[in-house]
Amino acid sequence: MDKTPEDQVEAAAKPVVVKKYANRRLYNTESSSYITLDNLGQMVRDGRDFIVFDAKTGDDITRSVLTQIIVEEESKGRAMLPTNFLRQIIGFYGDNLQSVVPRYLDQAMSSFTRQQQQMRSAMQQSLSPFLPPGIEEVSRQNMAMMERAMSLFTPFRPTEPSQAENQAAELQEEILVLRTEVERLQAELAAATKRPLARKA
Repeated sequence: MDKTPEDQVEAAAKPVVVKKYANRRLYNTESSSYITLDNLGQMVRDGRDFIVFDAKTGDDITRSVLTQIIVEEESKGRAMLPTNFLRQIIGFYGDNLQSVVPRYLDQAMSSFTRQQQQMRSAMQQSLSPFLPPGIEEVSRQNMAMMERAMSLFTPFRPTEPSQAENQAAELQEEILVLRTEVERLQAELAAATKRPLARKA
C-alpha cells in the first residue's frame, strides 16, 4: 500500500532509527540499508533527526556517534573547533560545573544560529537590491568577516587579560572595516541615484 503525503510527513518528523553492529556498520532501519558516518552527517545538515542504538545491548549511543562525526569532519581538514575551546571542554570533565556546560552550550549555539540567520537575512534584504555589479563578492566577504567576529566569543572561563584585549582589538578593527565598507557603498549608491542620465544626441 502506497504511503499518503500525510504518512510521509509524519514519517519524516519521526527520528530515523539506526542500529550499530559490532563490526561498526550502521544500519538505517527506515531505508533498510547500511550507511556511513558521512550519511549521518548529511542527515544532520538536512535537518533530519536520528537515534543510534547499539544492536547488541540496545543502548542509545547517539551522543558518541555524533562525536565520531565531528572527529571525522575535523580530520578532513574542515577544522572548526578552536584548540583552546577543546581544552576548555576537556577541563570541565569532572568539574563541579560539568552538569551546567551542556545546557549552556545548547543555549549558546541556538542563539548563535539565530543571530547568523537574522544577520544573513538582514544583509541580503537591505543591500542586495542596491548593489552594483561586482559588489556581491564584497558583500560575501563582509558577511564572512562578521561571522569571524562573532566567533571570537569565549563561552567559558575568562581568558587571560592579554588574550582578551587582543580579541577585543581584532573585533573592533573588523567592525570598523565593515562600517567603512558599508558607508562607501552607501555613498556610491547615493551618487549613482543623483547622477543625471546621459541625453541622447
